[in-house]
Amino acid sequence: MKITIAQLNYHIGNFEGNLAKMLEAVSQAKKEGSDIICFGELATCGYPPRDFLDFDDFIKHTLHSIDKLREAADEIAIVVGSPSVNPVPEGKDLYNSAYFLADQKIKYVQHKTLLPTYDIFDEYRYFEPASAFDIVEYKGKKIALTVCEDIWNIGNENPLYTVCPLDLMIPKGVDFILNVSASPFSFSHAEERLNILRNNVQRYGKAMFYVNHVGAQTEIIFDGGSVVMSPDGKVYEEMEYFTEAVRTFELDSVMKGGQENVQKKDKIALIHDALVVGVKDYFGKLGFKKAILGLSGGIDSAVTAVLAQRALGKENVRVLLMPSQFSSDHSVNDARELAENLGIQYDIIEIKDVYDAFLGKLSPIFKDAPFNVTEENIQARTRGTLLMALSNKYGNILLNTTNKSEMAVGYGTLYGDLAGGMSVIADVYKMDVYRLARYINKDGEVIPENSISKPPSAELRPDQKDSDSLPDYEILDQILYEYIEKVQGPEEIIALGYEAALVHRILRLVNINEFKRYQTAPVLRVSDKAFGVGRRMPIVGKYLS
Repeated sequence: MKITIAQLNYHIGNFEGNLAKMLEAVSQAKKEGSDIICFGELATCGYPPRDFLDFDDFIKHTLHSIDKLREAADEIAIVVGSPSVNPVPEGKDLYNSAYFLADQKIKYVQHKTLLPTYDIFDEYRYFEPASAFDIVEYKGKKIALTVCEDIWNIGNENPLYTVCPLDLMIPKGVDFILNVSASPFSFSHAEERLNILRNNVQRYGKAMFYVNHVGAQTEIIFDGGSVVMSPDGKVYEEMEYFTEAVRTFELDSVMKGGQENVQKKDKIALIHDALVVGVKDYFGKLGFKKAILGLSGGIDSAVTAVLAQRALGKENVRVLLMPSQFSSDHSVNDARELAENLGIQYDIIEIKDVYDAFLGKLSPIFKDAPFNVTEENIQARTRGTLLMALSNKYGNILLNTTNKSEMAVGYGTLYGDLAGGMSVIADVYKMDVYRLARYINKDGEVIPENSISKPPSAELRPDQKDSDSLPDYEILDQILYEYIEKVQGPEEIIALGYEAALVHRILRLVNINEFKRYQTAPVLRVSDKAFGVGRRMPIVGKYLS
């Protein structure tokens, strides 16, 4: 028996496009003599469709796609994820299902049992869990069909669910397992995924074929990395990251095992590739083409500019240099050098006159009030206004360049440097931004060395440095990681050796700046806990305030 994994980049709600991709893969698999081809979770409509699932018309389109795939399942069986309608009045209206199509019929439908409702997932909002667990018999083989989370409830010290669907399927004489998934990327997830698959294979002694999505859907990025695992627990194949691929495997060869083929997992390389895909698909799937951003000569905007150029092409990226009287000459030179290195269009608009005009209009009201954050924010909002003017005039979508450390503690100006249609590096801590810059320069200097080595500064007042009001980023990032990703409270973080007053101050800054994060652009997710839909905190709350 031959089994094909189709690791594809779907587009939410693009039924014709998704169906065309799948039919093309079916045609390829037929030419290779494959017996079964497997697509990902909710492949007909894309993942996550969210409240589109509430529209009857949306569901009709998914059923139409299933019907077209059924017609194509003549010389081959097709396994595909799609919503299915719950025929009884009790419970939710839909199931998250895996269809097994063969002989131009719907041979079997297995519903998803474990519906994740944490982090970015909210499946119990839409779907009814499975209550039946059968297996599929095809060409003399007995197959356990599972959907994504259904294999994730083993090997955990504190299981999230009370049932393991495969515990109910395996005793029925299963030969191998198919899993259709839509498993989002984080820089640590690929290793965790392999461990979960290995735990399943070791527990049940069965080969597993695991198919994942690739590409990005707004802030959520899928890395691919589909896996074929032999009964001996070895990774027979781990497919490409961030690349569409259709690959056919001989079941007999997989069953023999003995070989290990695992992709290299370098954190910074994975983040780099994920962010490039995130920008590319955000623009491509929304029909946008050109980007603009403010280039300051600092590391954050430099890294963002490189990622944009690699995602969209140099002809589609424009930058604006907006020095003030507080900007150093080397910052302007560094920004200009980077733009020239990347071959992207740049313009320079000095903002001193605009800034002075604002102060002149405000001076009767401000009177003799001393310079403070107000004047700093006027500069940031002046720059934001100029960038949005070019965005509106020429159709360039503004990219936000704020990093996660700054986003966490509120070091950004609403309607100024926090403006944009996409937050590119807002899930990347400052120290990892430096690592990204070094990675970008690994084959030669792209980002000027001075942008990497100079002390970070917003340059909004004379001789300003980030360290004037924040601890060193090495310390800040560690405290933020413990609080945001590891969900540790102040006493737990203090027990790790950090100064109590500093911990309380940093955590308070995170909490009181939630209102800013609610108003910023979607954040490309590369960690286990990104700002946005996966971290739902109240704006108004007393905790640590």
